[in-house]
Amino acid sequence: MKTGLVVTAHPGDFVWRAGGAIALHAKKGYRMKIVCMSFGERGESQFAWKEKGATLESVKAGRKDEAERAAKLLGAEIEFFDCGDYPLKLTEAHFDRMVDIYRELNPSFVLTHALEDPYNFDHPNAAHFAQETRVVAQAMGHKPGAQYQYSAPPVFLFEPHQPEQCNYKPDVLLKIDEVWKEKYEAFQILAAQKHLWGYYERVALNRGIQGSRNTGVPMTYGEAYQRLFPTVAEVLA
Repeated sequence: MKTGLVVTAHPGDFVWRAGGAIALHAKKGYRMKIVCMSFGERGESQFAWKEKGATLESVKAGRKDEAERAAKLLGAEIEFFDCGDYPLKLTEAHFDRMVDIYRELNPSFVLTHALEDPYNFDHPNAAHFAQETRVVAQAMGHKPGAQYQYSAPPVFLFEPHQPEQCNYKPDVLLKIDEVWKEKYEAFQILAAQKHLWGYYERVALNRGIQGSRNTGVPMTYGEAYQRLFPTVAEVLA
């Protein structure tokens, strides 16, 4: 079975930015796994904190429930690292577990954050973590003797909230028309961020228009990705 891995700083990130890719590949038979570094309990839970009697633990529990339901709806499994939020506090144990996940899953591709984001340092930190562990997973000297089959996969960076501020230049526009219903339903699970539902619907529509104009392929909804490493091809078209 082919597999795909999503490494995300917060629960909302995998829904807004990669929900279409997750659902699309799950529908095509891929095993999709999400590694969620935090519950987004501080910086990504504005509405949750406005509820009377909200505590850190109650907000975390609510976001965990939302993330699990969204992942299930999209057809993915999810694992939480509970690294804290604003900022992420990654440990050696987190690093070792991420390496193990790469080796266990041997993903066909990885989706993660843009390399820069002046508005949210958790995002590039998660991207750096995803890249570093991807490389270390290749090293035979890391946990020598382990039995696994692993090839470092291609990495695609999903779209940040303000791409023009993040030096983000997408080179892949993914058509997600057939799974837009699932993606939008996942939006609606994220009650703590309802103010973003309309925003990310507009993003998907804009990318759909761009995809149609650039390729001639009819599409309404799209997601943008930036490929981090070059691909190998025998012909250009």
